[in-house]
Amino acid sequence: MLVVSQAANGREAVDLWKQSRPDIALVDLRMPEGDGVTVIREIRDLDPSARIIIQTTYDTDEEIYQAIKAGAKGYLLKDAPLEELFDSIRKVHAGETCIPPALGAKLASRMSGEALTGREIDVLKLLARGRSNKEIGTDLFVSETTVKTHLRSIFSKLDVMSRTEAIAAANKRGLIQL
Repeated sequence: MLVVSQAANGREAVDLWKQSRPDIALVDLRMPEGDGVTVIREIRDLDPSARIIIQTTYDTDEEIYQAIKAGAKGYLLKDAPLEELFDSIRKVHAGETCIPPALGAKLASRMSGEALTGREIDVLKLLARGRSNKEIGTDLFVSETTVKTHLRSIFSKLDVMSRTEAIAAANKRGLIQL
């Protein structure tokens, strides 16, 4: 195995990928100038057969789901043993998808649950900023009643009973960042 380039940010990762066209790209989820999911999408737009492995410290079910949905063929945590990294690279190079069982279970949990809509995520983000229903409605140009409807749906989908629980559950799943 040979490292052909190293990027300091998302923009540079895409540019270097264009130049070197590596067999496998290891990409972090969170970095300056373009998150990992954006990098995956941009690279896969250039080459749908590009093989990308996410290597990160983040393992929420939503982050795993978004990375795989974008086209990552593997997902590893940075604290994985070196041999596990090499094994993942070999498997993805051979055309397999490689997700450790514990992360696969989180992905399955995310996929089996009902997904929040974009608008519900918007409501959650404002909720996490401490906004009232009226303020959320004003910010999103909807009525307070519509905000309450969204909140009921969010509570149901996240299986929570309160605003605080909703924020905590959404943060834990990686739907919002506090």
